Amino acid sequence: MKLKDLFQSLSVRNYRIYFMGQSVSLIGTWMQRTTMGWFVYRMTDSPFLLGLIGFLSQIPSVFIGPFAGVWADRWNRLTIIKITQFIALLQASILGILVLTDQIQIWHMVALSLLSGVTEAIDAPARQSFVIELVEKKSLLTNAIALNSAMFNGARLIGPSLAGIVISLSNEGMCFLLNGLSYIPVLISLFMVSVPPRYHLEGEYSMLKKIKEGWKYSFSHHPIAFLITNISVITMFGMSYTVLMPIFARDILHGNARTLGFLMSMSGVGALTGALYLASRKSIKGLSRKMVIALCTFSIGLILFSLSRSLPVSMILMMIIGIGMMFQMSTSNTILQTVVHDNMRGRVMSLHSMAFMSVAPFGSLMVGSLSKSIGAPNTLLICACICLLWAGYSISIQSRLVHGIRQMIHKPEEQVPATQSLTELTIPLSK
Repeated sequence: MKLKDLFQSLSVRNYRIYFMGQSVSLIGTWMQRTTMGWFVYRMTDSPFLLGLIGFLSQIPSVFIGPFAGVWADRWNRLTIIKITQFIALLQASILGILVLTDQIQIWHMVALSLLSGVTEAIDAPARQSFVIELVEKKSLLTNAIALNSAMFNGARLIGPSLAGIVISLSNEGMCFLLNGLSYIPVLISLFMVSVPPRYHLEGEYSMLKKIKEGWKYSFSHHPIAFLITNISVITMFGMSYTVLMPIFARDILHGNARTLGFLMSMSGVGALTGALYLASRKSIKGLSRKMVIALCTFSIGLILFSLSRSLPVSMILMMIIGIGMMFQMSTSNTILQTVVHDNMRGRVMSLHSMAFMSVAPFGSLMVGSLSKSIGAPNTLLICACICLLWAGYSISIQSRLVHGIRQMIHKPEEQVPATQSLTELTIPLSK
């Protein structure tokens, strides 16, 4: 594939502006994510509190996620994202100031983690659904989502390393403050994009009925149900490895904040490599099979990482883990955005976000508690083996999954819920 084809969705003005703003912001986000784990563990020496903070930052999605999906289908998604990004700016800035002035306490981190969780729960369905409004052409959707992943993981490559350098030169508070400042470019980009009025559904039934309709639609289609369940399992038992990284960096590999940055950056290298490969694809054909292969790779990589005591070997394994992890997230997102009906997009993507954000806090709490009892390496080994068993199940239903995806693509009319009529598609959203 030609280089221009690899970045073809950047030819769209709206997406190009959004991409540039997000690129800066995500570097700050990864600086804060890496720093927070290190800071909590340095302050408390408690694996349990490390897991608890992760739990509190994501648990709001359990309660807010279903409503956020309806809001994303009914309200102006651009306005929602502007508000959530501004709140994220305030959260990071307050956290940075508290640390720099040496006023930070555990309850501050608890409260600010909860605020971050609420903000992310509202932001995620709107932001994921917003991509198709930016690129407009569905043929560019696969490339745009893959470039989103490349951007996310490119930031993941830079952010943790930068965090390690900033911590060694200053302290954790400067990382948090820099993250706050990084939201300024994305806010500017959001005010620069211009999207056409979108039409939304307006019925007589309540929000709870809309939520129920979204759930019924999602779980009555096998591909959607599988992809959501897959993300839940991988998040619960696989993605929780990120919570344990400060323990591996300091106690298992006998390093420091830079060691943590190197490990997370290598994961970013792998994820970026996988994302660029995904961006080179022109369709979702064959993606479900590659997703299962990536799941096996991810699981085996985690098993070997849990047994490694060498930093160079661990860094190589983190790159392999990064490739497998990225494929799980990006292929699920790409397939879902391709097959779902636009009128259900917000609600389906809220379930996709909940499958990650609502399960992640329980995974964080679980690995934090287990690590205290049996140690981080044994905890990660058990979780990785469960992921490998799930990979085996995924292989066994592969044919059914492929058939279901083809059916949804070729018969889109069957996706419109019977309770919705064409007359309900005529009410424009205000800009």
